[in-house]
Amino acid sequence: MFAVHLLAFHFTKLKEDQIKKVDRYLYHMRLSDDVLLDVMARFQAEMVKGLGRDTNPTATVKMLPSFVRSLPDGSEKGDFLAVDLGGSQFRAHQVKVFDDGKQSSQLESKFYPTPKEVIQGNGAELFDYVADCLLDFMETKNLKHKKLPLGFTFSFPCKQNKLEEGVLLAWTKHFKVRGVQDTDVVSSLRKALQKHKDIDVNVLALVNDTVGTMMTCGYDDQRCEVGLIIGTGTNACYMEEMRHIDLVEGDEGRMCINTEWGAFGDDGALDDLRTEFDRELDLGSLNPGKQLFEKMISSLYLGELVRLILLKMTKEGLLFNGKVSTALLTKGKIEMKHVSAMEKYKEGLSNTKEILTELNLFPSEEDCIAVQHVCTIVSFRSANLCAAALAAILTRLRENKKLLRMRTTVGIDGGLYKTHPQYAKRLHKVVRRLVPNCDVRFLLSVSGSGKGAAMVTAVAYRLAAQRKQIDATLAPFLLSLETLREVKNKMRTELEYGLKRETQASATVKMLPTYVCGTPDGTEKGKFLALDLGGTNFRVLLVKIRSGRRRSVQMYNKIFAIPLEIMQGTGEEVTSNECLTDPTDPRPIAWDYCGIYMLFLSFQLFDHIVQCIADFLEYMGIKGARLPLGFTFSFPCRQASIDKGTLVGWTKGFKATDCEGEDVVDMLREAIRRRNEFDLDIVAVVNDTVGTMMTCGYEDPNCEIGLIAGTGSNVCYMEDMKNIEIVEGNEGKMCINTEWGGFGDNGCIDNIRTKYDKEVDEGSLNPGKQRYEKMTSGMYLGEIVRQILIDLTKQGLLFRGQISESLRKRGIFETKFLSQIESDRLALLQVRRILQQLGLDSTCEDSIIVKEVCGAVSKRAAQLCGAGLAAIVEKKRENQGVEHLQITVGVDGTLYKLHPHFSRVLRETVKELAPQCDVTFMLSEDGSGKGAALITAVAKRLHNVGQK
Repeated sequence: MFAVHLLAFHFTKLKEDQIKKVDRYLYHMRLSDDVLLDVMARFQAEMVKGLGRDTNPTATVKMLPSFVRSLPDGSEKGDFLAVDLGGSQFRAHQVKVFDDGKQSSQLESKFYPTPKEVIQGNGAELFDYVADCLLDFMETKNLKHKKLPLGFTFSFPCKQNKLEEGVLLAWTKHFKVRGVQDTDVVSSLRKALQKHKDIDVNVLALVNDTVGTMMTCGYDDQRCEVGLIIGTGTNACYMEEMRHIDLVEGDEGRMCINTEWGAFGDDGALDDLRTEFDRELDLGSLNPGKQLFEKMISSLYLGELVRLILLKMTKEGLLFNGKVSTALLTKGKIEMKHVSAMEKYKEGLSNTKEILTELNLFPSEEDCIAVQHVCTIVSFRSANLCAAALAAILTRLRENKKLLRMRTTVGIDGGLYKTHPQYAKRLHKVVRRLVPNCDVRFLLSVSGSGKGAAMVTAVAYRLAAQRKQIDATLAPFLLSLETLREVKNKMRTELEYGLKRETQASATVKMLPTYVCGTPDGTEKGKFLALDLGGTNFRVLLVKIRSGRRRSVQMYNKIFAIPLEIMQGTGEEVTSNECLTDPTDPRPIAWDYCGIYMLFLSFQLFDHIVQCIADFLEYMGIKGARLPLGFTFSFPCRQASIDKGTLVGWTKGFKATDCEGEDVVDMLREAIRRRNEFDLDIVAVVNDTVGTMMTCGYEDPNCEIGLIAGTGSNVCYMEDMKNIEIVEGNEGKMCINTEWGGFGDNGCIDNIRTKYDKEVDEGSLNPGKQRYEKMTSGMYLGEIVRQILIDLTKQGLLFRGQISESLRKRGIFETKFLSQIESDRLALLQVRRILQQLGLDSTCEDSIIVKEVCGAVSKRAAQLCGAGLAAIVEKKRENQGVEHLQITVGVDGTLYKLHPHFSRVLRETVKELAPQCDVTFMLSEDGSGKGAALITAVAKRLHNVGQK
């Protein structure tokens, strides 16, 4: 027993001594974590350089766009061919992809040799060989009668401008075919295939083997967004944000980048890590000075590296008693399969002895231990360097997504990774050590890069079909110039109907006189109250106007919410501790404790308004002052004078009963009287659009049009009195509140209304009314988008065909989300977060489609608004009898102010449709508050002038 222990101790000591000897000799090949982190940082810098348009020409890591924009989503289906050129064998595949809900596929393959005379001959011979092999495969599988799409896996660096094109940049590995570099390899393959008239094959996609690996694994695991090859050659690809890829136009979505990382270090960036053995190997290769990183990693070179190390150690007397065999002097005698065999856990030493004996080296036990450790150091360095570069890619992905921690999958293929006994475990361990904030799954590609080429082709087929469906869905929102001119002309006709006495009653554009007959002239002064009702909030303002040299407007305001039950509830309420004598009687007839009947007809909405006024007057300390008041009431009113306004109908979500057909000024006065706390001089009832015009008119006398593009949509303008038949008098001008939201209520624009517009209209509070407003205003655009998203989801084009509960909720998709999603500064990642906030679990591709839908809806809204406004400015030009009109439009509304593109599209449309009008757009500063005060001030000024 003692002898056994002694022998074991002797062997362990011997092994340790040999390992230490090799460690000292190959010290520079043993890389610490600090060195690997440095390599990782260097590679990250090269990635950025490769992605930049200006820096790419000098980058060694070329970061080639693959034009693969989408990963498989499981809905792909059909029969596809694939050919795979780049390794030690040429392969032809038939891939059947089944749309059975199980993401299943079937692969049939045939392998063909790649003779040296073919892979180092001329280009025509190479592609003829590929075509001949494919023909043989199709005959074998009885496919010659079928027309099939084909994906071409070509495992060499190519510059692509589209998916089905690729210009070879350089041969790598052991390929060196003449006349192919700088030519389109797809074109060459097509020419070779055309020689075979009896087959019909359409080459749809050129794919790098790394991209093919990612796509193959991506079919099984949709988290897979990195592909890695570690075999005869080495390379990696990953999904990069389009906004970072300067070499390709467009910022939307992602694209797979083929890094071609094998050339990392060709500029000398890794010279401090390269050993004398790396340099010697490079000098003896087919491509000296190129693919230096690959020559430190891939299986094509590791066996030769081991041979060079053993040769030098032997010459220095460290191995084999200094005796060099002819085999050890022969290039290529040690291959990767030998290295793998020597590193096996149990039989490694016996394998080492056998391999070395075959090389006529007659190793001792010490020699076998030393040689095995040389193999370990060489292969471990390979795994370490590969891990460092992969860690750089994973870090970039995580940073692109702005995540603290990321979960992802790396698809891997390649003989070195698959067959080496320790390589995969070493790689995984080092990657996880270098990027501890990434949870990485390594998924082995079972079917290889050939299936990946077929998957790329299948995805391209799917995307083309989806594109057709999406285009068909959004086509009705794309308005031609001719259609917009037609809308402009129809609007002009409706404007005229609204102004004429005999047609005004039936006109959809009501052209309501406002009795505002002047704009500010700068002499207005005093203190005024303004009320602003038109949305979900109500404002009370105190406005101080100064005239003369110190001309200014100061405002103080307070915002009050309007509860939904008041916006849409009954106009009446019981206001004290009474009970109804008859519970079936809807009128609030109450019985007090003394037995006296009292009748309360207090309108909820106006009582709430007066409560807010009282709070404001108390807050400002002016409850005793009887101030002139302008009431901005942003709903269609028929006015008989400037302080008389009968509500025609509620819009924008309001539906308080017992108000339509009533004078809103009288209802306000009655509510003030009921409260009996203060008194106000109500001078004017004002539409918010008129207030906007007056606010801008205070700054620019040329402003005679007001536009609101916000929750609602409306326009007002100064019309010649002689054209207003429904008001007596022909002198001067009067502001007309068009109330153009009702345009189309008679069906005149039904030809441009989509099924989504009709669904939104039918689900609204006022079906059949305000149809133009429902196509152009912020109140409804989000709902139109929601309806489209539901339809696209039903078609299986969004959200994996699953309609979430949140998407079913009316009003969930607010118009503010359109503005955020369409922002040029917003990356798709942020779009996805917005959708996630809405309970919509979206992919990158979903986000692109949602953004496109938002863009189509908002652009149409801006164009329709522009067409209507063009009709107004053309009418103004004709009123003035001028060939060329210069005019200013005062604008307010969140849609115009906050949407990133609405204002631009609106302006462009007006310019296109009214080329003889030079229109300046001026943003209003608080038109509905300041404007109401200015109208009140102008009305007071004109009243005083009239009295004099």
